[in-house]
Amino acid sequence: MPTFLLGQLAERLGCELSGDAHLAITGVATLEKAGPGEITFLANMRYAPRVRSTRASAIIAAAPAEGLPTLVSTNPYLDFARALALFYQAPRPAPGIHPTASIAPGAIIGPNPSIGAYAVIGEHTVIGAHAVLYPHAVIYEGCTIGDDFTAHSHVSVREYCRIGHRVTLHNGAVIGGDGFGFAKSGDGRQNKIVQSGITVLEDDVEVQTLTSIDRATLGETRVKRGAKIDSLCQIGHACVVGEDNIICAQTGLAGSTVLEENVIMAGQTGSSGHLTIHKNATVWAQSGVGHDVPAGAVVSGSPAFDSKDWLRASAAYNRLPEMLRTIRALERRVAELEKAMQR
Repeated sequence: MPTFLLGQLAERLGCELSGDAHLAITGVATLEKAGPGEITFLANMRYAPRVRSTRASAIIAAAPAEGLPTLVSTNPYLDFARALALFYQAPRPAPGIHPTASIAPGAIIGPNPSIGAYAVIGEHTVIGAHAVLYPHAVIYEGCTIGDDFTAHSHVSVREYCRIGHRVTLHNGAVIGGDGFGFAKSGDGRQNKIVQSGITVLEDDVEVQTLTSIDRATLGETRVKRGAKIDSLCQIGHACVVGEDNIICAQTGLAGSTVLEENVIMAGQTGSSGHLTIHKNATVWAQSGVGHDVPAGAVVSGSPAFDSKDWLRASAAYNRLPEMLRTIRALERRVAELEKAMQR
């Protein structure tokens, strides 16, 4: 791990320094786990009381912390991430092509690649500069991939897919697998519909482990610039994932779902197909979307609806047994009164 003076960190991060510029910083840690020589951060004011008990030597925060050298930041969480990147860089394999890698004669690979053992690159595929393919990564025929591409072990990129610059695919991700399309014949048998389209990942997309982004039946499935897709997600055929989307773990998008820019799909959410979730919308965890979601909306539940209404409905749901007992008691009382009036 490198060591930085606090003043050097302030300069690197573009933060205002409050405290000793010559303080040596050896790492980054959370408020609870930081020790002497480490810098911590405060991004959520809910944790502000913990600043008093931290053992960290310095902090990244929106305002100077009492008694603690501070890098004053307009975005402490982002600057924490940037500081962490200064102290820790994942190991990068040495440049070169392992002798067991299988590269088709017609494949074109840019300068300075690192291609690991048993990686496979198909015919007519073009990969840009500085690519890293870890062992057992497989790139099928006819793909076009930009610069600074990283494919971790057991990634599969299927035929003819297109990938932009600075894209990272984590272990076991499948890009361009067949969309789930079948047509039932008169005898009840399911007949496969050929998935003739492709999958396109634009620049700066990151796809985490064991996620599948299907190819389209016709045309394309597209993940737009800067979108980040978590582990164990399923993106169906002909979907569009918008710019800077966050798609959290165990989310599933049925075919032809369109997500506009800056949409957040929290964990274990899902959508039915042929709908649009408009820009800046948020879908809370374990929600099921069955209709278009307006721009900027926050929805919850299954079927999903406005989160404020959902919270009120959830509070009422817990009271339903009590309410039912009250209604039944009132019904009995009304019946008794009606009988008394008939006498």
